[in-house]
Amino acid sequence: MNFKAFVTEETENGFVSNVIERTLDDLPEGDVLIKVLFSSLNYKDALSASGNKGVSRNYPHSPGIDAAGIVEESNSDEFSVGDEVIVTGYDLGMNTSGGFSEYIRVPKEWIIKKPDNFDLEESMAYGTAGLTAGLCVRKILLSGVKPVDGEVFVTGATGGVGIIAVMLLAKLGFEVVAITGKDTETDLLLSLGAKEVINRSEFEGDIKSPLAKPRWAGGVDAVGSDILSNLITATHQRAAIACCGMVGGVNLNTSIFPFILRGLSLLGIDSAETLIDVKKEIWNNFASDWKLEKINDQIKDVGLEELFSEIDKILKGQQIGRVRLKN
Repeated sequence: MNFKAFVTEETENGFVSNVIERTLDDLPEGDVLIKVLFSSLNYKDALSASGNKGVSRNYPHSPGIDAAGIVEESNSDEFSVGDEVIVTGYDLGMNTSGGFSEYIRVPKEWIIKKPDNFDLEESMAYGTAGLTAGLCVRKILLSGVKPVDGEVFVTGATGGVGIIAVMLLAKLGFEVVAITGKDTETDLLLSLGAKEVINRSEFEGDIKSPLAKPRWAGGVDAVGSDILSNLITATHQRAAIACCGMVGGVNLNTSIFPFILRGLSLLGIDSAETLIDVKKEIWNNFASDWKLEKINDQIKDVGLEELFSEIDKILKGQQIGRVRLKN
């Protein structure tokens, strides 16, 4: 059987992507064959499609770290033909042929059955970005931070993780301050639940003091580098910051003082390798108590052929909200 897939190849002239026909024999071995109905575009996918060997080592390759679809064949007692399922992270779209394709074949350990009160299309409005935001909020809550404790920030607030983090924290009753470099999106962020929007330039540059006036009870950081370094200095006692991204850089300039004098918790988030039971917990939350009514308002739906321009946008930092692939 032939099917369409977005494939990146390494050529003499560099890395080139095309939508081509493949066969099931081109897919890796695995327990379950899934017909992909929806996927979503993430920054990691754009890197893979650009030939970034730190993300994907082997080419030709189909990116797509997210997939939602229907089981077509199964060698597992856990999944039956016709089951609606979600796959995010692990090696999908990294070195295992990913969701920018009409079919994937994966190990059973990577798969989650779609929760009730939730459809496959909606699941890819969240995708890995939503899962990551949910994991950040989960860790902040488990650290004991409550809405009464004060303001929380979200950096990279117009990105996929940021938008969902703003919406979710606001839904849970937190006073959310959105931090962004895109002043044109202030009204959007306020409409999604942010109580204030601050330009990221206020937090750029070297830290002025290892301890600043306390402001933040916690936050979700998808940027890293100087912005996170400066936010760390201004945390309250027993604050918790979930760190999940590095679009601003990989370095962190801080001191031990916020940790030993204010009891700050800096919480690392690795959504790709998160335990499958924790992923199930997050998806069940999004299908119930954490359900975001406006989630589809921030989605741009595209087909395989339209991925090229969207990948270019996300690499240039011009993407607002989420991009969902519909096969």
